Amino acid sequence: MPSIFETLRTHPLPLAFCTLVKTQGSCPQEKGAKMLVLQSGQTIGTLGGGCVEAEVRAAALKQIQSNQSQLLSFKLDHDLGWDDGLICGGTMDVYIQILSTPADAAPFQQIANAIRTRQPTEFRITLPSPHPEYVEPLMPSPILLIAGAGHVGHALANFAADLDFQVTILDDRPDYATKARFPKAHQHIVGDIEAELQKFPIDPFTYIVIVTRGHRRDGKALAAVINSSAKYLGLIGSKRKILTILKDIHEQGVPFETLAKVHAPIGLAIGAITPAEIAISIAAELIAIRHNHPLPASSLKLSAALLNAALARPPI
Repeated sequence: MPSIFETLRTHPLPLAFCTLVKTQGSCPQEKGAKMLVLQSGQTIGTLGGGCVEAEVRAAALKQIQSNQSQLLSFKLDHDLGWDDGLICGGTMDVYIQILSTPADAAPFQQIANAIRTRQPTEFRITLPSPHPEYVEPLMPSPILLIAGAGHVGHALANFAADLDFQVTILDDRPDYATKARFPKAHQHIVGDIEAELQKFPIDPFTYIVIVTRGHRRDGKALAAVINSSAKYLGLIGSKRKILTILKDIHEQGVPFETLAKVHAPIGLAIGAITPAEIAISIAAELIAIRHNHPLPASSLKLSAALLNAALARPPI
């Protein structure tokens, strides 16, 4: 899926580039969420939906007509959020930036070029005084390299593509790693798995999932990338199989500290059984790693104590 900066290229000016530049408290979207509002009224991207998004869209259309950028602030209280269930209690600041000329759009094109060539960059907005400048580091899209085009690899590729990973599928079976089986994959590689992994341009934004069809292949695949700069290395299998593979690699001279970075057995413990469930558990772990969320992950369910205390309070 192209970035919103890349998407901007394909639409005529003028348009409004809306960015969530500040949040405080509980909000439906994180800072950095973005939405384009076209002159036709069409929107691309999201700021969380509901009344806030509708008001931003309406304001953006007015600002396009006046050719004036604007900073809006929303408090998600009973007045604004009741109809949409967005009574989060937080505040959201959204900057509506009007792009009416090629010169206005040029910095966005530069960001799109950097993203396309996998170069880290920054998105900056000079906000009205006294607000500080908005600075957002932008990293290249994460690449998910799946070694193994079997049932789990197939299910994971579909989920990961929808999560904005650029998926590469690798297998030594020509009838498995195909566009027909993996229509959402960015790249399909057929060849010796160990050799292809050694040739792949791995960088710190690469996630590698090893789900081949055998213990020996898994071990060779992991050995091929164990010393790479990949952000994530995951290996499927039982704890007994994993320990055997890691012990073999350790005997080849790989230190404990390097082996300890491998996520194995792969995925989060959610009781997954079927290939699709296993793929979801892996995808959840990939999300946590991408957002630097501490592992193991935990449920968001309200604690009994918190619920009890809330129910005991008198109504507002």
